Amino acid sequence: LLGREHGGGRYWKVMANIAEFQARSGDDGFRWDGEAWYGGDLNRLVIKTEGDGGEDGVEEAEVQVLYSRAISPMFDLQAGIRQDLEPASRTYATIGFEGMAPYWFDVEGALFLSTRGDLLARLEGSYDLRLTQKWILQGRAEANLSAQDVRELGIGSGFSNAELGLRLRYEIQRDFAPYIGVTYDRSFGATADFARAAGERESTTSFVFGVRAWF
Repeated sequence: LLGREHGGGRYWKVMANIAEFQARSGDDGFRWDGEAWYGGDLNRLVIKTEGDGGEDGVEEAEVQVLYSRAISPMFDLQAGIRQDLEPASRTYATIGFEGMAPYWFDVEGALFLSTRGDLLARLEGSYDLRLTQKWILQGRAEANLSAQDVRELGIGSGFSNAELGLRLRYEIQRDFAPYIGVTYDRSFGATADFARAAGERESTTSFVFGVRAWF
């Protein structure tokens, strides 16, 4: 009991950072990004999932199972496995970090090495600007990189794609907040070439509405 009161207990949390409908030119879509964890202050089991889709169903989906270890008061080091379900089944070894940078920026990054030798990287960041006690404006950015072309997945080497988003949410309660916003997604280099060859757009602007919730 004494250890639990001083931070030695075990806790859990499930959170949907993004659960939204996306309205855009052409096919509308949907997207999710969430995680769950169980553990203490130093060691945790973390499960992450994200994906998106359109009118024809899920187009991209992944699940990560990670061991997370606190390496400082603000940052965790994470390692484990990522399993892609769509558009093709592929398994990656994963190592990355997650935490809060100075000035309250949430940052996250990871390297992914597939069983076929493909090396990918992802960097994400977000910042919450509290306008009032209930209204929060969140800016979010994500960038993906690849060490080589992965033609079957439509990924080109180098800086493959980036997404910028701005979401305004209203916290009905701290753990439940609907939001609206806009996102811009653009492919670069060979990734953009692959998209054009497949008859897809190299950039997309979406108006979104959804909910951010946790328990």
